[in-house]
Amino acid sequence: MTPLNPPLPPRLQPLLDQFDFARTRLADRLAGPVMDSGNGTDVDVVPMTDEEYLWEPVAGCWSVRRRADGPGPGATLLIGAGEWGHDYAAAPHPAPPPFTTIAWRLSHLSELLTLRADHTTGSHTLTRDDYRVSGDAAGAMAAFDAGATAWREALLATDETALDTVGRSTYPHGSDRENVFIDIVWWVNQELLHHGAEIALIRDLYRHR
Repeated sequence: MTPLNPPLPPRLQPLLDQFDFARTRLADRLAGPVMDSGNGTDVDVVPMTDEEYLWEPVAGCWSVRRRADGPGPGATLLIGAGEWGHDYAAAPHPAPPPFTTIAWRLSHLSELLTLRADHTTGSHTLTRDDYRVSGDAAGAMAAFDAGATAWREALLATDETALDTVGRSTYPHGSDRENVFIDIVWWVNQELLHHGAEIALIRDLYRHR
């Protein structure tokens, strides 16, 4: 029987390991009941609530909003399909950038994973307007898991030649078409790491509000 995926390139393995670690760490940080503190010790985690998901710690936040309510301060449109969308503005973007809620950051991250997977090994057609934004915490966590799973499957379908292929990902909202694929894999990891850290910090601030 022919294997479903090619052998994993040795250069890809550490990036996949890093992705898996960051994905698990963020998922546990959001849903609990425990997460690894970083030294192997379990720390209790209270699952994120809808109130926390949409919490705006400062004035003028960008967030996820019901389409019927329109975009928030400084935003000109809501991106996404369905009842909810996330605040956005066409270029030039506001300066300084608005503070974004957990809802905005998690939606952005999940959309990025889902669309990049589609533009690597999928239909190469999905746009931000096709992505269904979640208005509740449980839906957002499920969407993150689905997006991360789709991206991981795209990575498992990658061989040595594909790693060095320019434009293997045709994701339309980045430099994917101009860069070799291994650079895109690295970039997605840093998106997950830095947005995951931001979300964790907002969770800490919410707990101590």
